[in-house]
Amino acid sequence: MAQIDSLVDQLKRSLKQQGITYAELSRRLRLSESSVKRMFSKRSFSLQRLEQICNLAGLEISDLVELMNEQREFLTELTPEQEQILVADPKLLVLTYLLINGWRLREVTANFRIDEQEMDRLLIQLDRARIIELLPFNRVKLLTARNFTWRKDGPIQKLFARQVQGEFLDSTFSGSSEQLRFVGGMLSRPALTQMQRSIDRIAGEFDELARRDSILPLEERHGCSAVFAIRPWEFSMFAQLRRRNQRPG
Repeated sequence: MAQIDSLVDQLKRSLKQQGITYAELSRRLRLSESSVKRMFSKRSFSLQRLEQICNLAGLEISDLVELMNEQREFLTELTPEQEQILVADPKLLVLTYLLINGWRLREVTANFRIDEQEMDRLLIQLDRARIIELLPFNRVKLLTARNFTWRKDGPIQKLFARQVQGEFLDSTFSGSSEQLRFVGGMLSRPALTQMQRSIDRIAGEFDELARRDSILPLEERHGCSAVFAIRPWEFSMFAQLRRRNQRPG
């Protein structure tokens, strides 16, 4: 029922944004205004009626669902306990990553060494950790944002520094879909702040593209990773040549 309530609430918001009143709806649907009000108050719609109202608002039902999901509040940062649960079990970490990226459970079991019985166990653990909400028939409702932030010096960031970082950078980046750019220079504090905003913008664009492509068939998508980073830094070889009490210029 909670999902139906959210869907109807989103429909009411969409109608209000377009200035479509109950009186206008009743006229277009050829119903009494009291019938329309009752339909919304009881949240009782046939699928055909819901489609009619969506069409009047210039929406598909799928558009309404997407708008509803955008209104949901997702976890943008996990707790230390949640991160530790994921790091402690590689299969939990992999499953979380795949679910966030739109994989279906049957695609996970077909491509990874996770059978159906183990899948049940993993889903229950993620539900108990409040990373997902496990619905009837093993349907999954995500509780985390797709691009949730790692905790600074937390379990996931430590795992990244210990294992992922070196493995990711151990490449010539010469493939047709690969690129590595390293630039260096001397920037002011305002310029550093501007670059940080640019990194946030590019990371947001990456996340939006991943969200948009999540509806495509699995065979049309490829696992990708990117690292965007900037900080005041000096190569250790240079630092070792500095005179004492001399900071980087």
